[in-house]
Amino acid sequence: MSQDPILARILANNAQWAADVERAEPGFFAECAKGQAPKVLWIGCADSRVPESVLTVSKPGDIFVHRNVANQFPPDDDNTLAVLTYAVLHVGVSHVIMVGHTQCGGAAACIAAANASPPAGPPSTPLDRWLAPLVTIAKETGHGPAELVEANVRAGVANIVASDVMKSAWVQGKDVQVHGWVYEIEKGRLKDLRITVGKNSA
Repeated sequence: MSQDPILARILANNAQWAADVERAEPGFFAECAKGQAPKVLWIGCADSRVPESVLTVSKPGDIFVHRNVANQFPPDDDNTLAVLTYAVLHVGVSHVIMVGHTQCGGAAACIAAANASPPAGPPSTPLDRWLAPLVTIAKETGHGPAELVEANVRAGVANIVASDVMKSAWVQGKDVQVHGWVYEIEKGRLKDLRITVGKNSA
């Protein structure tokens, strides 16, 4: 059976990239295989237009990453908590960055759900349940898309800061800061929302 052209292109691009990297930095992949020590944990959206390594011109090993729909950090979600735990307490990152983005489909869907008439019933699908906290923010604030994106980042930062993981890290004396940013898709630029919380300001 012939290979799908989309997958064939991805594999060919990967082979070319690996060859180019090894040519430019001989031994890079051998060093990569020895372990990782990134200083940044990026918690972002799964949106295909927000590839953190590409838009920050970072190499493999530079950024520890967790991405999900609408870049959320639910305080009781084991997946996000496991990533935070591993990154902060084991890998040793010093910056946790919650990154939202403009033109967010998740935010738009949550605004629509918040304004639905008659109101939508309780969430019944995995996606609806996942977005429920953001729908609540939209209902409580009446934000437009851009404002909701920022409000969601602020809520994520607050949940990270309130987590037992961060409290434990700060008690142990780890110098870890939590930040809130937004990636502006239409400009290709990261915007620092000036939300930074560290062990002395939590």
